[in-house]
Amino acid sequence: MPLSRRSLLRLGSFIPPLALLGTLKPAQSPAAAVSAATVTDGFPGHSPEMIRETVLVAHFNEKRLRELVDAHPSLSRAAWDWGFGDWEDALGAASHMGNRSIAELLISKGARPSLFSAAMLGELDVVKSFLAAHPGAHRIFGPHSISLLAHARMGGPAARPVLDFLQSLGEVESPPAALTPEDISILVGTYPFGSSPSQQLEIDANARIYAGNKMYTYAPQLNFTRKGTMPRPLFHLGDRVFYPAGAPAVRIRFSMEGSATTITVSDPGPILTARRSTS
Repeated sequence: MPLSRRSLLRLGSFIPPLALLGTLKPAQSPAAAVSAATVTDGFPGHSPEMIRETVLVAHFNEKRLRELVDAHPSLSRAAWDWGFGDWEDALGAASHMGNRSIAELLISKGARPSLFSAAMLGELDVVKSFLAAHPGAHRIFGPHSISLLAHARMGGPAARPVLDFLQSLGEVESPPAALTPEDISILVGTYPFGSSPSQQLEIDANARIYAGNKMYTYAPQLNFTRKGTMPRPLFHLGDRVFYPAGAPAVRIRFSMEGSATTITVSDPGPILTARRSTS
């Protein structure tokens, strides 16, 4: 998700691989102990915690990323769903952040280059060839609904020829439908949908996480967060209907029932409905 370094550090929490050695029986040999410590229920897949950390640090922390991909080069291709099918791989993270050195590290370790990485890296011939083969592909969004144009913009001076080329195609970023202050006051708040602490949604209008951020020409006005997860920017389609970043087929609708505000999440059918808490 398009967050600042400070926001990522604040929101990112990692669970290290479980240390199982202390649960092993004394009679086991060292070789058996190592095997039991490293084989998890998900074996032979990498642990979800390690995958998530790889994609997260690929946004901004080259030192930690290098440690991960040096130990497991296949993590250079790691991908994570931040919510609603907003899949992002490590190279995609580096690309929309404009982090050339991390992108080059990942590619050297086996990451699969993409149209979005090529745009950020300023590879004009690659971008032109791709769009010649797939006309209209420049309108496809990357992770978090970040445009190809924005990836070129994040690439800085080295990617300026790509940015100029995309703009020559008439590529522009249209603003989402605007929300009035009254809309915002009606929609923000907590929406519980169950009894446990994690079963609640938070809608907020915190625009500070986009401050100084060039990834979105028009900063989202609202964020959607299930407690304990990353915020998802919401893009307004009009009439208090939104889609979350990276998931244009999902719909998040707000409606009024008397003085109460209700949220309905559909993907594509209704998943949950919750009423805003008044406490």
